[in-house]
Amino acid sequence: MNPVKKLLVVDDDPELRQLLSGYLNKHGFDTLLAADANDLESLIARFTPDLVVLDRMMPGRDGMAACRDLRAQGEDVPVLLLTAKDEPVDRIMGLESGADDYLGKPFDPRELLARIEAVLRRKAGPSALKPNSPYSFGPFKFDPVTRELSRGDEVIRLTGGEINLLEALINHAGKPLSRERLLALARDDDSGERNDRAIDIAILRLRRAIEDDPKSPRWIQTVWGTGYRFSP
Repeated sequence: MNPVKKLLVVDDDPELRQLLSGYLNKHGFDTLLAADANDLESLIARFTPDLVVLDRMMPGRDGMAACRDLRAQGEDVPVLLLTAKDEPVDRIMGLESGADDYLGKPFDPRELLARIEAVLRRKAGPSALKPNSPYSFGPFKFDPVTRELSRGDEVIRLTGGEINLLEALINHAGKPLSRERLLALARDDDSGERNDRAIDIAILRLRRAIEDDPKSPRWIQTVWGTGYRFSP
């Protein structure tokens, strides 16, 4: 069974938020609502949505600025912009801000649903780590079923939290991930303290386990100002 897709709807119109929530939940989505873009980044990290439906025209920071900020931080969650402005130049500006699609208001909810599903299909390209299939990089092999990392016949001992972190990095290979995003992706209820420092320590341990020179890493690279990236 496929997991329920999670959507984050950000719009300053409370009536529209509730209408969209009811409609999207009815069609099998798990929906979280927000009134403005201020808490967008923290909500993404906590809720880890599969897609953000983001109103362009909001008080304070508007949707295009919020989308640009997400992309600048290395966040690749799909974004569908909603706006009352539907001129070609507005659509172009919306897409140039990093949005994946653009829908003018008013709209038929069925078109919104169709566009959400189309964006999710486009973004659902093959991940580096296929379900239940071992993933190899260099001399290493990671098995998501046994949750073991090995080098030849040697099993490399890692904690549960470190395994979660490695799996998250592999699944987003080539993409920069913020520490906050990694905290959300590598959730481990038994991992103890949950903060940026915990991610840095876990990354250091992973590098010591797999890198020839942890100070000059080949596989787990630092993206300055953002976080980390797995480079196969």
